[in-house]
Amino acid sequence: MSNSHSVGVVTPQRVRFDTPLALKSGASLPSFELVYETYGTLNATASNAVLVCHALSGSHHVAGTYGDDPKSAGWWDNLVGPGKPLDTNKFFVVGVNNLGGCYGSTGPLSINPENGRRYGADFPLVTVEDWVAAQARLADHLGIDAWAGVLGGSLGGMQALEWSLQFPERIRHALVIASAPKLSAQNIAFNEVARQAILSDPDFHQGHYVERGVVPVTGLRLARMIGHITYLSDDQMGEKFGRQLRHGERRFNYDVEFEVESYLRYQGDKFAGFFDANTYLMMTKALDYFDPAYDFGGDLDAALARAKADFFVASFSTDWRFSPARSREIVSALLHNRRRVAYAEIDCPAGHDSFLLDDRHYHALLRAYLENIAV
Repeated sequence: MSNSHSVGVVTPQRVRFDTPLALKSGASLPSFELVYETYGTLNATASNAVLVCHALSGSHHVAGTYGDDPKSAGWWDNLVGPGKPLDTNKFFVVGVNNLGGCYGSTGPLSINPENGRRYGADFPLVTVEDWVAAQARLADHLGIDAWAGVLGGSLGGMQALEWSLQFPERIRHALVIASAPKLSAQNIAFNEVARQAILSDPDFHQGHYVERGVVPVTGLRLARMIGHITYLSDDQMGEKFGRQLRHGERRFNYDVEFEVESYLRYQGDKFAGFFDANTYLMMTKALDYFDPAYDFGGDLDAALARAKADFFVASFSTDWRFSPARSREIVSALLHNRRRVAYAEIDCPAGHDSFLLDDRHYHALLRAYLENIAV
């Protein structure tokens, strides 16, 4: 995309809420702040607003850049902007950093008003349901009675689905991409191994590492490496790296020899340099806990009976972490409840990360659906 299709330079905004927020765990936050960004213009009837929900390591910075730094482009900049599939000439787009995040919203790095120290591990566990409840407060603040659409991939897709259940009158379209109605046992297992990497790091200090002036870098690196393996497909890893040796020969040691090892260590090091360990623990737990059918005896049909929105559900052929079969479970339950559903199963080699990429077919499908949303 050319620069003419960018939302340009953007500035994060912050809002504070002083009415207590009751959490799913039984805990309560007496007050909290959310950091968010907006793109486009809210129309006179506030009918053109779209909420973009981020995945595990995402943030409020969905599109545009900070200053003139092209490297600071938002994580879904290829999707959001004038003339792009989520067209800011038509829609008023909102991105928010969720509670517990490490990009400015209230979370483990924030000051606990009860003792004047950073929350650290004392920050309460938050869930997808809690995020949606907090996002509803933001919608109220912005004067948005109902979203034209709520859109997200992976953990973001779970939030879009939860919006249709928790606030069925406040969402007209839910776009659930590369997601699932709940995690499989294998997915929970991957998350637990990643958490144990962090929890067993000597620099974790029961979650109060900031007070010690350290970061559990080793644990964060390993957690990210584990996660990153699951985000890519076997074919993509083979195409990118194969069994290529960095030095053209075997050196018979435990240093980096294969290109794929170098790539994973780079990703781990980069992630450990900016992401908070307590936030990572919390985000993976939110993934584990999400299960709309939990209170309905495991019956997803019954759980989704509350939804009134129209749906766009998309999956990717090589996504083995959130496989197409999981999206089809959502589609089946929605059809059982006579909801309007558009479903796309997209052939893309990039695994779970496909939802972040500028795949021509994927973006064309999204564009077609979004163009048909009346505002």
